[in-house]
Amino acid sequence: MLSNIARTVVRMRQDDYAAVDAVSATGRTVDVLRTRILEGALPPGTALREVSVAADLEISRNTLREALRLLTAEGLVVQQRNRGASVRTLTASEVRDLYRTRRVLEVQAATESAVAGEAAFAGLEAAVVSKERAERAGRWREAGTASLRFHQALVAMLGSRRLDEFFRTVLAQLRLAWAASGDEAGFQRGWAARDRELYELLRDGRRTRSVGVLQLYLEESERQVLDGLRRGREEHTRQGSRGVEDPARRHGGNEATR
Repeated sequence: MLSNIARTVVRMRQDDYAAVDAVSATGRTVDVLRTRILEGALPPGTALREVSVAADLEISRNTLREALRLLTAEGLVVQQRNRGASVRTLTASEVRDLYRTRRVLEVQAATESAVAGEAAFAGLEAAVVSKERAERAGRWREAGTASLRFHQALVAMLGSRRLDEFFRTVLAQLRLAWAASGDEAGFQRGWAARDRELYELLRDGRRTRSVGVLQLYLEESERQVLDGLRRGREEHTRQGSRGVEDPARRHGGNEATR
């Protein structure tokens, strides 16, 4: 009798461990794919083929399916019947909503920067230096990632783990919005100096000035993104009217393997 109970307890523990492992694997997969989106490695429209992505990440297809479901809920992936999953393309209304969110969080972070520790300012400075280095070298995708890391470090000044986790998804969505410009060099060029200006204002405790600079920064960034979306739609319409096939459609979309 006791041995039967013991075996039952062991099986229950094994089942519990297996469930924890499955959750951990799914969480890691979500983090990896979200990071690749944030870093520009998976642009909008990229097909997330189950076989190739699961093999690349060395996970089961069931784990990948669950991760894609979670990324769909985060607004980073779209799943269509008979077409599978792909990285989302954002609409103009979604972009405006993103920037509303950014204004709330980033302006509040600038306002509360007086209580931020040295580590927070070190994170801001490191992102600025990375942005400047990438811009000088013409590594525009890297420059975009550094800019996102700068804003991530800014929101981290609020000292809220929940807001940090939420903002990671916001930044990944923002990278998808930036991709609509189709001209990464033109989109990223010149922003390193503005990141530097904002960092120095915050470091020097000039919070009122920094809030004004940040608000203008976000307004101009939003206009730039919306202009890029509009140009992308116009170009797509012109190609359609000329009977030019979308290259992504012709090749089955970009496929994520790395």
